[in-house]
Amino acid sequence: MKNFQYWRNLIIFASSVLLIGITAVIVAYTYQAALGYPHPSRVIHSADDTPAKFGIAYQDVTFKTVDGLRLSAWYTPPKNGAVILVAHGYHGVRDLNMHVFFAKQGYGVVTWDFRAHGESDGDLSTIGYYEVRDAEAALDFALAQPNVKKVGAWGGSMGGAVSIMAAAKRNEISAVVADSAYATLEGQLDTMVKVAALRPLVRFFAEREAGMSVDMVRPVDHIARLSPRPILIIQGLADDSIPINSAQLLYDAASEPKLLWQEPNVGHVGMKTVYPDQYEKKVFAFFDAVLRK
Repeated sequence: MKNFQYWRNLIIFASSVLLIGITAVIVAYTYQAALGYPHPSRVIHSADDTPAKFGIAYQDVTFKTVDGLRLSAWYTPPKNGAVILVAHGYHGVRDLNMHVFFAKQGYGVVTWDFRAHGESDGDLSTIGYYEVRDAEAALDFALAQPNVKKVGAWGGSMGGAVSIMAAAKRNEISAVVADSAYATLEGQLDTMVKVAALRPLVRFFAEREAGMSVDMVRPVDHIARLSPRPILIIQGLADDSIPINSAQLLYDAASEPKLLWQEPNVGHVGMKTVYPDQYEKKVFAFFDAVLRK
């Protein structure tokens, strides 16, 4: 009997130690994974990777956010009185291709690195919350430039979500194109964290590090305030980087005027690559109708 109790107690003890060890490993893993979200590794353009490479005149500029961060940017003055704010995605860098895309059509362009990205200040990304301040700083810079009469916004992925929330806050943004924008940061985080069982822990650690709740970032709750200013919402139906119903949720929540463009077999921010001619026609028809009046 004593021998049985000895082995039973030993098994219970060993099992408890094993369970504690597994739990510690899971917690440590999720903690490290969570820290990566508010602190993304930086991507920086090479010295010759600028609009000049495509024959586009531009200026290297900086401007400050209301919380004192210096953002690095490119600015091309408009030939038609209108400027497009180009907002890149999470873990990205100012979008050279979209800068050239708009500048070639005579639009002025402000393309910047979000906080904690590229060459801009900051080491904390909130994947949309404080980034609205960055978009506002870009807007204020554009409005202060000569010969600027109207401003529109194009955003890809996180940049699309930020453009929606910034436009909801600032009426000076006359039109928005949101390409592959998430509807809620909660849904976006669930997509980023593939193992469902780990999501609560990752969310807890990420929110603690960022000092804010993911529930505070919900473009779907702000998008109706754009009306009567128009929005064009774009998403490929093979997008596995954001929830696949993001564009539909945003469209359903938006007020008129609103447009939705979706296509099968197109990935994240992939519409311009798969349908380049249609993308150009739709985006410029949309912005021209509002910004070139």
